[in-house]
Parts: sequence; structure tokens; C-alpha cells
Amino acid sequence: MKKYQVIPESKLNLSHFDPDDTGNHKKTDKSKEKANVITEKLIGRLGELQERLYANGNRALLIVLQGMDTSGKDGTIKSVMSGVNPQGCKVISFKAPSAEELNHDFLWRVHQKAPAKGQIGIFNRSHYEDVLITHVHGLISDSVVKQRFNQIKEFEELLSESGTVILKFFLHISKDEQKKRLEERINNPEKRWKFNEADLEERKLWKNYLGAFEAMMAATSTDQAPWYIVPANRKWYRNLVIADRVVKALEDMKLKTPSAPAGINFDKLKIE
Repeated sequence: MKKYQVIPESKLNLSHFDPDDTGNHKKTDKSKEKANVITEKLIGRLGELQERLYANGNRALLIVLQGMDTSGKDGTIKSVMSGVNPQGCKVISFKAPSAEELNHDFLWRVHQKAPAKGQIGIFNRSHYEDVLITHVHGLISDSVVKQRFNQIKEFEELLSESGTVILKFFLHISKDEQKKRLEERINNPEKRWKFNEADLEERKLWKNYLGAFEAMMAATSTDQAPWYIVPANRKWYRNLVIADRVVKALEDMKLKTPSAPAGINFDKLKIE
């Protein structure tokens, strides 16, 4: 995972990261099958660890998913989190802010959605949208962007110090792969509900978005809340990388099954 982690305050160039990378796995059906087996085992392990997280109730995990349109945020959640108990996991999708939300600071709506202790929270898009989209479309100045980056770092530091582990994933796809996925949405009647003509307009700003993502990750990747650039052209490898990192984060918490209630002799306990 180290080769995918963004070094804090580094000069980031996404062209140095191959969205078609598959690590030590070859780009063959056989390698894909082997990777899927590993991923399934990780998903099973994730379910076990999530139960301990929920039972202990003293830590939380926040997963942030960002990426270009069609990069696979929904697919990641559907696949990687398939073994998680819904009681202990909540997905939040941040859309355009409401009138009430606009009357507060840009992090006001986000802080309310941060996961409670014992929970896994998944931000499908996130507080970073309020910097990315506004910056690319020229709605905020460079000085405001820098200010918001600092405020985000302070916000994430607060969450971290309060017991929340933060993992941020940028799902990195190529422009050709995005074209392929958009065409699939157009041509497949079962997927047309996902298509939005606005996606085509945003695609014209591809280079602008890449630059904004580079600046964002370089400025806000920290030891407490690191960014990972996940190769996402191949969905099976994307799922493997993210499942591996999420499991490792939960294992690093060293969670143990809570002790049984004191004073109960379970060996002699009988239920009539």
C-alpha cells in the first residue's frame, strides 16, 4: 500500500500513477480469479473486525471515497462492504448543499455525519466536494481553497484525536476507461438511470479536475488521515486494494472481544 499512499506536502503528479496497475497480479483471468478469492477472505475478515468495533464502542472508522465520475465509488461500497452488518455501517452521499447548509460553514453538515464510536462511516463523495467543484468552476479563489484545506486538516485531526481512524481513497481511472463506462451506461437500458448529461460537461474539464485532485491530496494527506491513490481501471484490483487497507486499519486498532458481564457463571447457566 505504501506505493499508493500520498506523502504529506508532496508534489503530486497523477500521471505517475498508472490507473491500469494491478500490482503483483497479472492482467489475466486466472490472476483475477485468485485476487477475487483473496478479496473474499478479506471481506470475511472485515465482517469479524467490524463486529468487534461495534461491540467495543470506543473507536470509529471513516472511509472517504473520491474520484472522477464512473470511477467506481458505488461499486466499491457494494463489493468491499458486502460482509458488513448494516447496523454498524452507514453510507453518506454529499450532494449540493441545501439553503440551510449554505447558511453555515462548509463543514457544518459534514461533522454531523461523522461516524459515532463503534461505527464505520463511508463518505461517497465528501467534504472535499466543497473545494473541488467550487474551485474547478471558479466559484472560490485560490486563497479560499488554501484556507479550506487547512480547515479540513484541522477537522480531520479533531476526528482522529477523538478516536476515529480515517482512510481516504482516490479511485484513479483513465479518461478512456471513463468513456467506456459512460458508453455502457448509455447503451445498457438497465444502467441508464445512472446517466446524467451533466457528466459529459464535467468530462470536458478532465484536466482541471486532475489538477484540483492533485492539489487537494498533496495538501491534505496527513499521517492521521492519509490519501491513497487506488488504480481503479480494473474493478477486481480496486476492491482488493481497498479491502486490504481497510482490514489492516481495523487490525491495527487491536480490538478484542469485550469481556462477558461480571458475576455470571455461564457454565451453570440454564435457560428454561
